Amino acid sequence: MKHVMLILFGMGLGFFSATAQIAEKAEDISPLLIGETVPDAELKAPDATSHKFSAIIAEKPTVLLVYRGGWCPFCNAHLSEIQGVQSEVDKLGYQIVAISPDSPENLQVTDEKDKLDYSLYSDAGGKFIQSLGIVFKAPEKYSGMLNEKSGGLNTGFLPVPSVFIVDTSGKIMFEYINPDYKTRLSAGLLLAVLKNFKEINNK
Repeated sequence: MKHVMLILFGMGLGFFSATAQIAEKAEDISPLLIGETVPDAELKAPDATSHKFSAIIAEKPTVLLVYRGGWCPFCNAHLSEIQGVQSEVDKLGYQIVAISPDSPENLQVTDEKDKLDYSLYSDAGGKFIQSLGIVFKAPEKYSGMLNEKSGGLNTGFLPVPSVFIVDTSGKIMFEYINPDYKTRLSAGLLLAVLKNFKEINNK
């Protein structure tokens, strides 16, 4: 991907997916494809309890937000924007889950600051985020801060901010991935996608 916004909606998109790798830069990531299943992994809640991703999504299809961390103002703005449509997302039959490399303690800070009604989870070591194929090497200037925010587990990586819609088995139905971290999927477009899925399912 070369400096372009990537919106994937449907099947048959033919770029190569290589999971569990760290790309040199954001434009070089190889994310999982629509139709593929997100690998299971253990994540931590703000209270530091462990939860399997498969268990988190088992009861409802999920809007999965992957963000850089609570230190990122663009991420915080996006989390807040999505919070604004949380009730509508819920009425459409979906839940929202947000994951970052922040430690559980730092998730608490974000949750309290942004007053979020949906769940945050920590993937401080990056195993789950890497399995999505959206991780790249962080600029050197970030290394100390990322290490601190992750509780010493982030060895120098960042995720490309992404939105996945997955069913209860973890199969990817939609994804929005943009190497430009300043540009995010709008809440309005997210709702449009979810409503479209509902219309298709009701036919």
